[in-house]
Amino acid sequence: MSYLLRLVVPDRPGLLGAVATALGTAGIDIVSVDVLERGGGVAVDDIVVDLPPDRLPDSLITAAQAVPGVQVESLRPFAGPLDTHRELDLLEALARAAEGTAVKLLAAEMPRVFHAGWAAVLQASGDGSAVVLAASDAAPALEGMALPWLPLSSPLLLPSEDDWVPERWQEMAIEMMAAPFGAPDTAVLLGRSGGPAFRRSELLRLTHLTGIATSVAHLPPV
Repeated sequence: MSYLLRLVVPDRPGLLGAVATALGTAGIDIVSVDVLERGGGVAVDDIVVDLPPDRLPDSLITAAQAVPGVQVESLRPFAGPLDTHRELDLLEALARAAEGTAVKLLAAEMPRVFHAGWAAVLQASGDGSAVVLAASDAAPALEGMALPWLPLSSPLLLPSEDDWVPERWQEMAIEMMAAPFGAPDTAVLLGRSGGPAFRRSELLRLTHLTGIATSVAHLPPV
């Protein structure tokens, strides 16, 4: 089974190699590594690994934290296709999308790009509630929900403890982030249950991607 391991590690040469060695010694295969951000002497890495059937997930934490200075921020099952050019593949698909299908494609593919649980493209209605333009399969019911942060003039991290978040979502620790899509009254919303919380580096990637996607989605199909 595959897992997504988020690590906070000292940002020094050879440290990630030491983590890879520790995981390999424990019989754990690394599938991919994404460096999310660096600063303050530390780096935040997302590592997708394959765990043998006879090993418990806790062994991932034990192996990673055997390297001095390494902290496990989160561990969760990972499902879905994996590739190293997720953003580029999405933009290419948007460029080829038939008229009227770009928004649905964006919602369907965004979770894969960001290792998220779900995504939705929302539009503010006249009474302040949300209209769902498109949503991925795992997205919760958002139609008609009051979203005080929409319209959205700039990208925003939306922690699970925010006042507007339904109690059930808070219990599930649903972390979210959102960015405008074409206009302030339309936004792309991403979420994942149980964390980890989205980081500013991920929000910056979302902002750049939605900005480019807005332009690409309005080009004539290639």
